[in-house]
Amino acid sequence: MSTVAENVALHLLKIKAIKLEPTHPFTWASGWKSPIYCDNRKTLSYPEVRAYIRDQFAAVVREKYPDAEVIAGVATGAIAQGVLVAQELNLPFIYVRSSAKSHGLENLIEGDYKAGQKVVVVEDLISTGGSSLQAVEALRNAGCEVLGMTAIFTYGFQKAVDNFEAAHCELTTLSNYSAMIDLALKTGYIQESDVDKLKEWRKSPETYK
Repeated sequence: MSTVAENVALHLLKIKAIKLEPTHPFTWASGWKSPIYCDNRKTLSYPEVRAYIRDQFAAVVREKYPDAEVIAGVATGAIAQGVLVAQELNLPFIYVRSSAKSHGLENLIEGDYKAGQKVVVVEDLISTGGSSLQAVEALRNAGCEVLGMTAIFTYGFQKAVDNFEAAHCELTTLSNYSAMIDLALKTGYIQESDVDKLKEWRKSPETYK
């Protein structure tokens, strides 16, 4: 029986939300060279995929955070994902901007919430965890109790693991880089000769060429 991690990875590969190019790496905004490009916003264009991810997010919240009172999305990639989850769970939704607005009310957090409320944060993708944990910090600074974060996919960098541990924030992802590589090999998206190169990147992405 396929696991959720395998099913999500298969969906992402099929709709080309994940693209793998071990021999012709992509260049990220950070300047890093990468054999993988992940754009989970594409999942929103496919009703079956969108619904599956929504249902798995909701299952995580029900199982791990039954006391959740609010769902928060991280702008901009996880706003729509978070709305879907909040609707499924019949919970309020808010979202956290990357920076406060420079006009109007200058909000950093959009939507109605109260200090002390228990919040689960929804994210689309985890790389180093930096921007995701900024959202957690913003919510905590606003007086919210962050129960944890759940995301569609993580590259599994040790830096991200360390960052989440340091922030005392539990992270649960629906799928991950290791599961994706195993599934991609099993289904013929990549060849055995690609695996070592893909694993090498995850260990030292800063020096990958």
